[in-house]
Amino acid sequence: MVLELSGAVILAAGKGKRMKTETPKVLNRICGKYMVDHVLEAVSRLTSHIVLVIGYKSDTVKNELGDNFKYAYQLEQKGTGHAVLQALPHLPSSGMVLITCGDTPLLSAASLETLIKESRKGDAGLLTAEVPNPGGYGRVIRGENKQITAIVEEAQADNEVKKIREINTGTYCINVELLKKLLPQITPDQETGEYYLTDIVHLMVEQGYYIVPCRLDDYRESLGVNNLKQLAEVENIMRKNMLSQLMLSGVKVLDPDSTYIDAGVSVGSGTVIYPNTVIEGASSLGENCNIGPSVHLKEVKAGPGVEIRFTVAEETEIGEKSVIGPFVYLRPGTRLGTGVKIGDFVEVKNSNLENYTKVPHLSYVGDADIGEGVNFGAGSIVVNYDGRKKHRTTVQEGAFIGCNSNLIAPLVIGRGAYVAAGSTLNQDVPENALAIARSPQETKPGLAKRFIKK
Repeated sequence: MVLELSGAVILAAGKGKRMKTETPKVLNRICGKYMVDHVLEAVSRLTSHIVLVIGYKSDTVKNELGDNFKYAYQLEQKGTGHAVLQALPHLPSSGMVLITCGDTPLLSAASLETLIKESRKGDAGLLTAEVPNPGGYGRVIRGENKQITAIVEEAQADNEVKKIREINTGTYCINVELLKKLLPQITPDQETGEYYLTDIVHLMVEQGYYIVPCRLDDYRESLGVNNLKQLAEVENIMRKNMLSQLMLSGVKVLDPDSTYIDAGVSVGSGTVIYPNTVIEGASSLGENCNIGPSVHLKEVKAGPGVEIRFTVAEETEIGEKSVIGPFVYLRPGTRLGTGVKIGDFVEVKNSNLENYTKVPHLSYVGDADIGEGVNFGAGSIVVNYDGRKKHRTTVQEGAFIGCNSNLIAPLVIGRGAYVAAGSTLNQDVPENALAIARSPQETKPGLAKRFIKK
């Protein structure tokens, strides 16, 4: 924390009727995180004393966000002023307090820090933005010396006021003693019956207090989310910002327009990301990887030098220099060692494959522990489910599994064992043994013509 801040209030009580979903507004996700998490992340860099005002489905919101914050409850949504009023008992007795909204996820810690710094020049600071289309926003009215004299809401604005492009972002920094004095003086709107926080500006002007304006350098930081269209627009901006940071750190993104990477994903320098790639959750990729095209990773940790093409992978660990794809499905619980090859049309689930093991094509490996240097031939299947329970299979180091083999679990294939192609095994195979489990071939000369119609 560069600047001293006594506390912060984040308004997160609304249902978000225009979202037209039952999900609390601030729990809609943007780039993999809850909308309000982005706000919390920025504010947490400035103060640890954060009060979240919650209301709609408050239990759900609290359960999702955890106990690292103080909570105030606005059980009836009666406006922003009423929301902050609920937070007053949780605020410190002195110092500056930041007030912002939980639906403005693009606001940066740097911009909030500037607001805090500027607000110390007066009794309060107001974050403003000059936007190309101010419709729907409250306009900031300035008087002599460019001081703020009023905020006029869209509904009350005449044609001249509507031409003003500087808008109120809903973010304030104010002396807490002044806040506690003025907030109870706000009266409800005659039409809606709601208490608006913007009325504090009118009260400050009337009573001779000085409000310091602080205009954002990039108006897009002020963009709020009120419907799913705006959610997508804000997410697009955030995603492009994150991809720009990745590219500046040495990650080559061939087509940013078709690349979707969540906040919190880490990617090592020298990595190339091909088009149509989605990387979600707390995924991490090492240096010098080649990822894509058409890859979807969720909660995946991959080491340096990994290659992944045309693959879906979830909750998987991939060792360095492993090669995955094309057309692979790595399901949760999969752990791959160094230099593992998983080839086309292979599915792996809840299994450990040690270093340099190969499953090149057309195979299923489920609930298995596969040792180092094992080779699975094409069409090899681990039969892990008996209709009631899942069973594990162990294939020890250096074993060879021939094409079109079925390993019926529970089963142990010993070190260096060889399973002949076409075998279906339901008994353990000792170390260095050859296992053949298939019906003998019979050849009937001249009988083919009975089965082939000419």
